[in-house]
Amino acid sequence: MEQTDFGTWVRQQLGCRVQKLAVDGGFTCPNRDGHLSTGGCTFCSNAAFSPRYCQPERSVTQQLEDGKRFFARKYKDMKYLAYFQAYTGTYAPVDRLRALYEEALAVPDVVGLVVATRPDCVPPEVMALLEELNRRTFLIVEYGLESVSEETLCRIRRGHTFAQAEQAVRDTAGRGIRVGAHIILGFPWEGRGELLRQADVLARLPLTTLKLHQLQVVRGTPMAREYARCPWPVWTAEEYVDIVAAYLSRLPAHWVLERLISMSPRHLVVAPCWGLKSHEFAALLAQRGLS
Repeated sequence: MEQTDFGTWVRQQLGCRVQKLAVDGGFTCPNRDGHLSTGGCTFCSNAAFSPRYCQPERSVTQQLEDGKRFFARKYKDMKYLAYFQAYTGTYAPVDRLRALYEEALAVPDVVGLVVATRPDCVPPEVMALLEELNRRTFLIVEYGLESVSEETLCRIRRGHTFAQAEQAVRDTAGRGIRVGAHIILGFPWEGRGELLRQADVLARLPLTTLKLHQLQVVRGTPMAREYARCPWPVWTAEEYVDIVAAYLSRLPAHWVLERLISMSPRHLVVAPCWGLKSHEFAALLAQRGLS
């Protein structure tokens, strides 16, 4: 049995066509504000995935209304999920979090929340807020795991362990909250065998949704500076398709696949430069019996 794609699944859950709208709540990250570090994770560039309407100096309502206008051109009957995507979406005092989340839910046609965060940024009072919200609206808490390898988490300056990540996922799912995870494939020291072992470890977690994407070296990041000093071989698109196909075959069939490839703006990407769109990748994957 194949895993379900996110669009199909969320429409089944909510009974309508749904689009995620990214929101920048003005958060920072413990890897940037000095709590853990000031340099951020080596791969991280918020500019690589933020839409133009997503600007922290504008209110949550303004950002969502702009996003709605953009997508309403295509679909008049669309509903929306407010996606707190930028940096760490739970990294603030709980009163501020409540105000931001409630503002988003008050926007017409917003039917739920997706909150992206780190496994080490969900203290008990925040978890209690998420549990409360989950009882009255559609909610996904999306954790940036990136890898199950402690070596990798250290090398990319993630600032948390996989043990912390596993605990956060289990604690969140244990409260009945849908849990998503984000994983990066393609760190040069993680070979095929290591990645397939990673899939086996990941498969034991109580996840609802999963995002995979290829490692992208993005301009302006610490990783881009590392790559400039000593470039490493990067996968071809065909090699990545093969890895993803093998990886997915080891995951539970009931998981929902939200994304399998990243498409950062071309002018920001140093490597790999595939020029491959999501539907083209899906076609390549379908040739291997997966979709």
